Amino acid sequence: MNTGERLKKEVSRVIVGQEAILEKIAAALFAGGHLLLVGVPGLAKTLMVKTLAKALGLSFSRIQFTPDLMPTDIIGTDVLEEDPATGRKGFRFHRGPLFANVILADEINRTPPKTQSALLEAMQELSVTAGGNTYRLEPPFFVLATQNPIEQEGTYPLPEAQLDRFAFQLNLGYPDEREEIEIVQRTTSGPLPEPEPVLSREEIMRAREEVFSMTVPPHVYSYAVRLSRATRPPESSLDIVKRYVLWGAGPRASQWLVLGAKALAWLREDPVPTGRHVREIAHDVLRHRIILNFHAEADGVGVDKLIDELLARVPAED
Repeated sequence: MNTGERLKKEVSRVIVGQEAILEKIAAALFAGGHLLLVGVPGLAKTLMVKTLAKALGLSFSRIQFTPDLMPTDIIGTDVLEEDPATGRKGFRFHRGPLFANVILADEINRTPPKTQSALLEAMQELSVTAGGNTYRLEPPFFVLATQNPIEQEGTYPLPEAQLDRFAFQLNLGYPDEREEIEIVQRTTSGPLPEPEPVLSREEIMRAREEVFSMTVPPHVYSYAVRLSRATRPPESSLDIVKRYVLWGAGPRASQWLVLGAKALAWLREDPVPTGRHVREIAHDVLRHRIILNFHAEADGVGVDKLIDELLARVPAED
C-alpha cells in the first residue's frame, strides 16, 4: 500500500468521503505548499485537518481569526519574568500557536491585514520576528486557511498578491446523501476513533525531496506554462479570456501546476507526472489566481467555468 493509500485509509476511519480533497491536501503538503479551503460551516474542515495532522504524526494548532486578533497573538511575545532564585528580571519569548507543524487558520478573512500579513510572512520565510529576534519554524510547516464563501460582511478579503501565496484553493461541497447518513451515524454513536500516525516527520521530509526530484517530461512543463499564459488577456488567443478576465495567473501558477502534478504522481506511484495530472490540479491552482471583470459577473461566468474552457481549448500531450 503506497503512502497516499495509507493516509486515506487512516483518515477515513474518522472522515467520511472527501477522498479527492484529502489527496489534494496531501499533495500540497508533500509539495511544500499551503492551502486555502473554501466551504460553508459544518463540513468538518477542522476535524479533517486535525485528523490528517495526527495521521502524519505532526503537531497541530487551530487559530480562530477574529477582527481583534493581533500579530503577537499568533506569533508570540516577549514577557518580562523574574527568576525566583536570584530575583533578576529578564525577557523570555513565549511562543504563539504558529509554532506547530500543521496550522488551521480558521476564517483568515475575519482578521485585519496586519495579522494576515504576519501569517503569510511565516508561510513564506518559515520564521517569525519578535523583539528584534528571529525564530525559525520547524519544518514541515503547513498552513490550511479557511474562508466562508457566504458571509462576507465585516471581512478583510485577502489581496490578490497574498492569495497567490497559497498553492491551491480547494472548494469543499456538501456530502451526498449516502455519505451524510454515514456521518450522522458515526457522530451520534459515541466518540470517534483516534487516528494512528502512519508517517514520521523524517519520512515526510524525505517524501518532499522525492517529489521535488521527480523527472518531468518537457511537454508537461510546456503544457503548464501554456495553461497559465492562456489566462492572461494580452497573451491569450481565447475569446472567453479576452472578454471576461481582468488579470490572469502569474508564473507561480505554472510552478504549482508542475509541483501539484508531481505530488499527485508521487502519491499514486506513477513514474512521471503527465498532462493528466496537470489537468486534475488545474482548477485548484488557477481558481484563486484569475481575476474576472464585471462582464463575467453580468453574464454569470464563474472562474471554474472559464478554467473548464481553458482545459478544453489548450491542447495537452499525455
